[in-house]
This record gives sequence, structure tokens and C-alpha cells, in this order.
Amino acid sequence: MQLEQMKKHQTVLNYHLGDPYMTMLHRAGLAGLYMTLEQFEKEKITPFGGFTWQKSDRSITLSWEGNDREVLDWLLKESFQLRDGLIYFRALGDVDIQPLVTLHQGILGSFLQHNSTHKSTGKQSKSFMLEEGKPELIIEYKALSTYSHQDFTEKLCDSKTGKLLGKTVAIAGWLSPGAVVKHIAFSGQTAFEETASSALLLLFAPIACCFFGLRSKLKEQKAQYALVIPEVTNLSDYSYYRREYLNLGFRDFYASSLGDAGLKFLIRDSLVNKTGGIIRNLRIKTCHVITLGSVPWAGQQKTRTDVYTVSANETICTNYYVACDHLSDRVIDKKDNSSSWIAPSFAREIIADNLARGKPWFADLSAIVNSGTLFQQLLYEREGLHKMIKDQRLQWTDQQRLFVQACHEAISKTYGQLSSRNQKNKEDSTQDSDIKSRFEKVNVKFRTGLARCKNAISFREFITNFWAKAGYIPTLQNHWEEVMKLVISDWRSARDLALLALASYKGKESKQQSDNSPELPSQEETLSSIGTIDDGFDEEE
Repeated sequence: MQLEQMKKHQTVLNYHLGDPYMTMLHRAGLAGLYMTLEQFEKEKITPFGGFTWQKSDRSITLSWEGNDREVLDWLLKESFQLRDGLIYFRALGDVDIQPLVTLHQGILGSFLQHNSTHKSTGKQSKSFMLEEGKPELIIEYKALSTYSHQDFTEKLCDSKTGKLLGKTVAIAGWLSPGAVVKHIAFSGQTAFEETASSALLLLFAPIACCFFGLRSKLKEQKAQYALVIPEVTNLSDYSYYRREYLNLGFRDFYASSLGDAGLKFLIRDSLVNKTGGIIRNLRIKTCHVITLGSVPWAGQQKTRTDVYTVSANETICTNYYVACDHLSDRVIDKKDNSSSWIAPSFAREIIADNLARGKPWFADLSAIVNSGTLFQQLLYEREGLHKMIKDQRLQWTDQQRLFVQACHEAISKTYGQLSSRNQKNKEDSTQDSDIKSRFEKVNVKFRTGLARCKNAISFREFITNFWAKAGYIPTLQNHWEEVMKLVISDWRSARDLALLALASYKGKESKQQSDNSPELPSQEETLSSIGTIDDGFDEEE
């Protein structure tokens, strides 16, 4: 970027994606400015004060001959507007109400969360139909009369001459989330500063960013919003990509975790065929995800609680697509049927975070699902997990697949043994509920046994003992060497896969197929028994 004062007081600002001071947020700001100018051209806006621009895929040049303050005030007023109390960016053009509400809530939960950055006119509400036959989702939001982006010119220009400041300006947290004064007593030494021209770019960053509401089972209030900052390498391509998001509905802007939000954003532009191959490559391959939520020491506002750079490749995209196909978000009715709410998948939360961090999709499952309550949440998605591991597109090793298959067969045999003993001892009609209770005890014993495996020896002893008690296991008989290689070489992964096998086992679809594969309790029955299972969590039979 270069600032030049030329004859006739002409001001020229040159921006380029490759400028050395450019951060990811600055590049997002340049993309937001590009989209704004593109929309000006589309609407044939008449510029003020001789304001002109030139843009390419990598750079933008702004120039004008009028008073800097007047020209920039016009630019900001045209770029940052309101619609029915909702924040509206001119760059977005004709946008539907659902993504507009999501944008409004996301910005108030991240950039403009502090009350000093906006003025409210009170609460308003909007309603949307998320699914046919479901009650409408009613969203209440804070309506605004003004916000900081509209009046930032006075911070950029000299109050007397009206010229763009030649010195640096302090950057508040609302302009660059995370850029805060480290110590209030030394604000002059620890505050973030930018040149006036680069601060102007930061104003346009929210236009290019995406925002997701979070409903995490693991982090709860520590993660309520996800701010996704793209890694922009081509301004024209990203403008097209960002506008595609304007066609999405409200439920598409909910995620279960940091990784889920990042991958949702990245793979929107890719396509996967039925065999799992990518048939259109990602144009945006990397993004920066910041999660904001409530923490005990600053409950009055949302604080940055996590930050991660998410990248995607063919394997990550394929496995995430498979997870989304079988572990989708659910629309839940409120008890009084007055409204609906969105419940993201807990299993997908774990899987997406693993993929976003470059780990196997099932990694650390036994460490994460470390309580009876969390296991029941995972078990609620048993059918989706079962379909996922059977999906031919899923990319994992044959060893891993065979290990889960062997565990499924062992669980089936164990349930079958219980069912057979139950039939022999059947005396009255209470036996049906009794057998379900016994299945649940097997689950608890298996899960707590896995939790006690702290090294390779204890795990090997546990899993081989479980297989031995189950009896004849065809997969183990035919692929003993491959399965045991996994147990010996990577016992932690094997432990995670064992818990996955327990959570994804759903028995035979038909009772006539095998007496050794009785039906498991329904999801509703499983959830209703959470309390009884937790009561005996640490007890051994």
C-alpha cells in the first residue's frame, strides 16, 4: 500500500494482497472492499468527490480529488447500512432475510459485541420455517440505529484539515478481534496500531468473513460463535465464493465446533462423487477460525476462547462429507410446540475437530467421551455412526475397518449369549425389560473397561479377553494378523476404534437373521436410561 499526496490534493491508495503488512484479516478486508466496489459497479452508483477505483484479481487502487473526510464518509455510509434494524453490507446486494439475520447476530457476537460499538432501538424478532411440518423458528435480535463502521471517518482523518492521517491510529478490539490492550496501565505501549489506510481495510473485513452460531456439547458456553476468516488469494474468485453463501438458509450457519465451522466454510465449493473422489477442487483451501464464548472472568462479553487455522485436502473433504451425510443437524420442537431449535451433531463435533487438526477422524474418542452422559449422547447417533462406517467413500485403513468389524461381531456374540441365557431362564413377562438392562450393563462394563486401559499391555489384555469370552469371531479368525498388528503397533487408536464399535453397533435389522444379534433399545429408550447407567459408572460387576 502506498499513500501519495499529488497535485490538486489528489489522494491515491494502493492495496495489494502481497503487501508485507497484510495479515489474513487485512486480506479479508481487501476482499470485502473488492465486493463493495463490484456492487457499486453493478448498481451504477455515482461516486462522490471524484472517487474512482481500479481493481484486479490481486490489487485495488482508490483515488479521489475531494476532501478526504467527505469522500471516506460517503464511502462508509454507502458501504455499511441497516435494514429493519439489521446490519446490512451494500456489497451483499439483494440478500435473503435468513443469512442477513445470521450475519447480524454473528457480528454482534464477535466484532461489535460491546455496547459502545452500536446503538440499539430494542428487541425485534423474525421467524423462519426450517422443515416442512415443523413449527417455525423464532429468532429475537437486537435492532440497531447505528454502528461503529458507519462513523469511523473521524478516526481516520485529521479533525482540522480533514486529510487522511499520516500517523498510526489505535486499533480497538471491535476492529480486529483479539487485538486488545495487554495492560490498561500501559495502554500507550501495549495497544495495537495501524496506519489510517490499513485501518480502513479492517473496516471491510466482516464483509468477507463468515459467522456460525455454535452449539457445542463439549465446550458449552465457552464456544457460542465462530468467526471464520478466509485466506484470500484471488479477489475475484473469493467474491464469487462469498456470494454463494447468500443462498444458504439459517440452519446452514450453525456448527457444533471450531472444526465443524471451518470445514463447513471450506467445502461449500467442492463436490464429492459417489465413490468419494473430488470432482471440483477447493478454491479456498485455508481459513482461520476464532471461537468466542463466555468465560468466568469476563461473563459480560464474548471472549476469544480458541483459534485455529483449518486447511482441507481430498481426504479431509471426503470424510467430512460422509460425516455430514450421516450425522446431520436435527430440528427439534420445543415442548409447547411454539417454536423449533437446531441441535448439531455431537459425533460430527468430534469428527470435524479431528479432521481440522489433521488427525484420523476417530482420534481420541475414548479420551473425549469420558463419562456416561457423553457416551449416551454419542449412542443417540448410533444409526448415523453405523451408516458412516459402512459407507464405501469413508477413507480409513483396512486394519481399522477390520478391527471395528471384529468388535461388532464380538458384541453381537456377547448379546446373543445374554439373550440365550435369558430364554432358558424365562419365567414371566418382565424378561424383555430385563434383557435390555443386561445389554446396557454390557455397554457400561465395556466402556469403563476401556477407560481403565492406560497402556498397551492393559488394553491388549482387555480386548483379547473380551474377544475370547465372545467365542468364535469370523473376522478375527480370517484376519488375525492384520487386526493384532493394529492392537500392538497403535493401541490408542485401537482403543478409540473399540469405543466407536460399541457406539455404532446396532444389531441385525431382522431377528430371523441371527439369534445372536438381538435388537438394541430404541434411541428414546436409551436416552431415558442415562441416569441409571451413570449410577453404576465406576462399579465393576
